[in-house]
Amino acid sequence: MNRKPKWLMLTLSAGLALSATACGSSNEKENTAASPGASTAPASVAPSASNAPKPELRALSIWQKDDYNTYPVAKVIEEKTGYKVKYDMLPADKSEDKLNLLISSAEPYDAITIGGNKALYADYAKKGALVDLGPLIDKYGPNIKASVSQESFDAVKVDGKIYAIPMRAVEFSSTSLMVRKDWVDKLGMQMPTTIDEFTALLKAFKEKDPGGNGDKNAAMTIKGDTPLIENLVGAFGMPNSWSALDGKLVPRPLHPGFKDYLTYVADLYKQGLLDKEFAVNKDATMKEKFTSGKAGVIALNWADIPTIGDALNKNFPDAKFAYLPILKGKDGKAGLNANSGFDRITFIPKASKNPEEAIKWMNAKLEKDTFREIAIGVEGKHYTLKDGQYTPILPIFTDERNQANNYLTGVDEKNYPIYWQARVQKDARLFEGWSYLNKVMPATMRIADPLGVAPVLPTFSKENAQLNQLTNDFAVKVIVGEEPVASVDTFATKYKSAGGDASYKEVNDWYATAKK
Repeated sequence: MNRKPKWLMLTLSAGLALSATACGSSNEKENTAASPGASTAPASVAPSASNAPKPELRALSIWQKDDYNTYPVAKVIEEKTGYKVKYDMLPADKSEDKLNLLISSAEPYDAITIGGNKALYADYAKKGALVDLGPLIDKYGPNIKASVSQESFDAVKVDGKIYAIPMRAVEFSSTSLMVRKDWVDKLGMQMPTTIDEFTALLKAFKEKDPGGNGDKNAAMTIKGDTPLIENLVGAFGMPNSWSALDGKLVPRPLHPGFKDYLTYVADLYKQGLLDKEFAVNKDATMKEKFTSGKAGVIALNWADIPTIGDALNKNFPDAKFAYLPILKGKDGKAGLNANSGFDRITFIPKASKNPEEAIKWMNAKLEKDTFREIAIGVEGKHYTLKDGQYTPILPIFTDERNQANNYLTGVDEKNYPIYWQARVQKDARLFEGWSYLNKVMPATMRIADPLGVAPVLPTFSKENAQLNQLTNDFAVKVIVGEEPVASVDTFATKYKSAGGDASYKEVNDWYATAKK
């Protein structure tokens, strides 16, 4: 769109109504005891309000399969907070385009929740489209301040101000290589623990064809948009998009392991051990090849295990599958990416008619007992609690709390990771996969994204998506033989000039201070 967004009109029109309450304390120093996240004493109730009826609020959230307004969690929130809320959701596809349109047209939502896209949120804040939440949280948000850490608030500050309430992600590893364990057993082999052993397993899958696929056999399959394969990249010292190396954070294209990784995977492709069609595989295509018995190894998120398991066992009732161990490469390098950062970010647009009430509503949701009931339900009805372990009661937990995380606007960062584990016990296979990656495997093998809770870094945020796409496109070309591995050095120069150099400097300027 060439039309300019109405950022200034938003600031002048919707912002004036807020200025009387918000701007009065806008000059308070950051990081004082009164700043968001600094308080450690929980408050069970919000400040007393007037007897005036509470306004109906409007909330916009990410897409989910159920209607927000009729899903059981909406009623719980209304009963516990006293606020009636009209929920809308963004579309599943091109949600950012829709959100940009709603923000620029000053649609008066009182709360907007997006995924953890700090770059998008920061852009809105810099253009004057969002309410400064610092003064409002100080005045109306004791539960917010007790629940959300200062580190989390610091990570979403824009020009020193807080324009959003972040929802801290539970740190866990989510994706690794899944293998047909029955094929491994049929061949009398052991699960591989090194890159060399993994290669030998793929060769056995191809040459001995335990699935009986003939020329349709693919030892391993992946998606075309993810040529940097979880678990394998860790064996080359690059478990995350940016990894620590000699006191610096280094992106994969500038990491010495990048060339070695591409050499290895290109050789798998050349030997026919990697699906010849991987470059055009969509997510569904990749999964179909595994569940139809055409591939023996797949890169899979544990959240997909129930769906994959049902489809595989429908076709092959005796099939077994399991995650591979974390593979070790040269010099014992190994590691699996672990999520870090934010699942959701909630902000209040300047067009809101009720910014104070919106903060009071979010604060009420973070009262400890209320938060737990929203997140995982009622003890004895939705879950059981024994020895500190929350276990879901099925099927009611799935029916009434499966979408609960989409209603959260900030989390109790201390307790939510404990409550959250009830969610991964909805299916025994899912829990087994999650547990293997996050409890059975040594904690030292899970490497948290070092940029997960970094502050908003303008240059990095602006350039990161296109640099990642540039990297993925190049990796695919090298793997399929369209580019020689030797061109990695030339690509590094291209990467730097496309914004990589500026991002590297900005990231490491921050990292130098973060290590102190």
